[in-house]
Amino acid sequence: MSLNSFDTLLEFLAAYPDQHARGTPFYRFVDSLVKEAFHEAQPAFAAGQPVPMAEFGMLTLPYEKMGAIDSIDLFGLDELLMFAFYYRNKGRYARAADIGANLGLHTILLSMSGCKVEAFEPDPEHHEKLLRNLKLNNITDAIAHKAAVSEQNGQMQFVRVLGNTTSSHLAGAKANPYGELDKFDVNVMDIREIVQRVDLMKIDAEGHEAVILHAIPIADWNHVDAFVEVGTPENALAVFNTFAGTQVNIFAQKSGWKRVENLAGMPISYKEGGIFISAKTEMPW
Repeated sequence: MSLNSFDTLLEFLAAYPDQHARGTPFYRFVDSLVKEAFHEAQPAFAAGQPVPMAEFGMLTLPYEKMGAIDSIDLFGLDELLMFAFYYRNKGRYARAADIGANLGLHTILLSMSGCKVEAFEPDPEHHEKLLRNLKLNNITDAIAHKAAVSEQNGQMQFVRVLGNTTSSHLAGAKANPYGELDKFDVNVMDIREIVQRVDLMKIDAEGHEAVILHAIPIADWNHVDAFVEVGTPENALAVFNTFAGTQVNIFAQKSGWKRVENLAGMPISYKEGGIFISAKTEMPW
């Protein structure tokens, strides 16, 4: 099956949010189809050619190896579910932050959804390719910061995991990073300033998500929503406790985006899907 067959994929995915948990037959079936289609398109990606990206139209994202991961992996079904949300909610959000922007795929599709985007990517090699990809897709109003995000402005040490650069992170965010590592200082920007400028965030901070979320004043959630990847059981507990007893809700992919009522409802790694944080009483699918 080719990507040309998926011209209504995003609306299809958005129509069945209760089936988005990884264990459902729906998820397993759709996952197998999209994996096959995106891998079949690898020659086009490798040639730097535009490929069809469902309802968004044509997308250019030159093929990249990032250690054991490659840029085709950026089109996994969990990511496509988020893209479906962006598409379904065109007009709801005006300004977005892509925290952990990598090669810029989320930035591009958020921009195509009508958002003015600020992207944050500290790895200078990824940041350079992010800028290239924005240009290739004629995204002219996104701002790409060569910086990580934390609870302060300044500098922190960054750990580049050479075997999988999508797993690179701020020092201390992961207890036992594996394989060959590069370490260097990067600029860091304060989430409390960023959150004042946006109404939607995608946070893929590779273990630093609990620090970022804890720093955001609870009152700011009255004007901003966020997709977040939770990396560890410890971070799941910290994030759950951050919002316990508040009017801010956590919705989990693992339950079909139902509201998290207790710690057992939290994902403890990316393998259980993401969460959506909002003061809304239900997720706006």
